[in-house]
Amino acid sequence: MSAKSRRSLTWGRPLVAGVVLAPFFYLVVLVQMFARDGFDISRHAISSLSLGDAGWIQVANFVITGTLALVAAFGLRQSLNGGKRGRFGPLLVGLFGAGIIVAGLFKTDPALGFPPGTPDELPVSMSSSAAMHSLGFFVAFGALTAACFVVARRFEAPEDRAWYRYSVVSGIAAPLLVVLGMAKPDAAGVFFALAGAVAFGWLSVVCWRLATSSPVRVTND
Repeated sequence: MSAKSRRSLTWGRPLVAGVVLAPFFYLVVLVQMFARDGFDISRHAISSLSLGDAGWIQVANFVITGTLALVAAFGLRQSLNGGKRGRFGPLLVGLFGAGIIVAGLFKTDPALGFPPGTPDELPVSMSSSAAMHSLGFFVAFGALTAACFVVARRFEAPEDRAWYRYSVVSGIAAPLLVVLGMAKPDAAGVFFALAGAVAFGWLSVVCWRLATSSPVRVTND
């Protein structure tokens, strides 16, 4: 077994959690989108799937996804060996995971006719559970967006410039999609889902890239 293979088996395993994170999350969401009566992605945020009798599926999806992110953060810590990016990148991904878990444990409020039987309008006030849910997502999404720019510095070498640009573009595109969703409430669910796909997808793709390359020691970045 080569030295490179030994490195992959040692530090690559935690990164696998990051590789599967986005496909797992969105596969579970996709199945529910077609299986849950009354759910309309153009009107309802993915978080609404945590409501109703089958809501436990999405709650579990949030918690499992957050746990995968925490494991991936450990792998990133080993891969980004040294320097500021080696400290703050994994910390931000870990914060993302913790925020997703909080968002899963605290449910949003029923709204816009979902689950079926709910008034077809937004609630007048926000419950404490919904407030915690929103806080968890705000922390998670903000941390993951920041991680895009921090981890981008891992790819500053000339041969990795495409990965650098991909990370920076992802960090810009994800919050921009959220802003577009807020500006277009009739299609907010779609824009929010796309924002998550960009950010979650970036984490999975970057974890795959790092898991298939040798760790780099950096002490002054």
